[in-house]
Amino acid sequence: MKTRIIALFMALLPVYGHLWGQRVMTGDERTELYLPLIKGKRVALFSNQTGLVGKKNRHVLDLLVEKEANVTAVFSPEHGFRGHADAGAVVADEVDERTGIPILSLYGQNRKKHLGEEAMGMFDVLLVDIQDVGLRYYTYYVTMCHLMDACTKYGREVIILDRPNPNGHYVDGPILDMELRSGVGYLPIPVVHGMTLGELAQMATGEKWLNEGNECKLTVIPCLNYTHQTHYTLPVAPSPNLPNMQAIYLYPSLCPFEGTVVSMGRGTDKPFQQYGHPELQACHSYSFTPQSMPGASRPVLMGETCYGEDLSTLPYDSIWQKQMSLAYVIDAYRCLRNEGKADGFFTSFFDKLLGRTYVREMIEKGCSEAEIRARWKDEVEAFKQKRQKYLLYE
Repeated sequence: MKTRIIALFMALLPVYGHLWGQRVMTGDERTELYLPLIKGKRVALFSNQTGLVGKKNRHVLDLLVEKEANVTAVFSPEHGFRGHADAGAVVADEVDERTGIPILSLYGQNRKKHLGEEAMGMFDVLLVDIQDVGLRYYTYYVTMCHLMDACTKYGREVIILDRPNPNGHYVDGPILDMELRSGVGYLPIPVVHGMTLGELAQMATGEKWLNEGNECKLTVIPCLNYTHQTHYTLPVAPSPNLPNMQAIYLYPSLCPFEGTVVSMGRGTDKPFQQYGHPELQACHSYSFTPQSMPGASRPVLMGETCYGEDLSTLPYDSIWQKQMSLAYVIDAYRCLRNEGKADGFFTSFFDKLLGRTYVREMIEKGCSEAEIRARWKDEVEAFKQKRQKYLLYE
């Protein structure tokens, strides 16, 4: 494997330095390690509003320009470079107002074009600095993989400025059946993979998961003072409907509602922190009403009173203990089934999100969460062993 790992941090500070009060340093803060690698080269940047450097909250693009790096293009993911677009919304190309650098959207009509020869000819090395949340159905890593494929095809280097994974302390959920591969599931990994983008990129190239078994010329600039048990608080929302850590921790368990008729709070002040449906009143008294708002212009069940459960005050420890829980989806399905209103509960998107058809099938048969979890237990343990050689952090 052609991966180069910048591992000087192991000699500079103990792995458990964060326990001594030392803050986590993201890869983009370690300019002494990556600026020499891009000197004299044309640079493209894959980032969005999360690409902030250290305590000063300065964007990495501004830092690169200040350091006189030759940045020739910026690639943006779902939600756009500034992170304001709705989930799944087409994002247009634009020009950065501050620097005048072109921003090429990889979540719009020009995605294939921007992964082709013309766009790849604009740079020599790609810098990746974006905050992921560690879920197989979160789209930022998918876009990163598309870029890695293109960079490999056209002989471009990739440097990942690594960031902590806020859900990096556990691994859970079924492994993706590649027959269900989609924009919300691209690699054969569990729903919660427990890896940083740097680690995941190493595994993708090392296991030859990229298209045609390509091995990317990859360098990872690791974080300092981070382990997989570090509970890292994100300094900025990674996307419009993950506004706080409560939503980020509940996201593994509530995102499956996107493949059902139930609302998980888009169009409210508690997205991914509650769920409900107009016909759940027989089981729940708590209610909310989705409305059109920035980041959720046309939410599911807009304008309808939804009854369900408020999880916005659930203690973090309780969320972590449950890990990726199917209890909420099972609760909503059983309630509607008991009312004779479960027909059409699941959409085809549910199988794509979960990555296996058996999850839906077992829920419909009335299986318990424990029975369903038992189906993926062994494959998750096998995955954890396979990923071991790609981990950068204890």
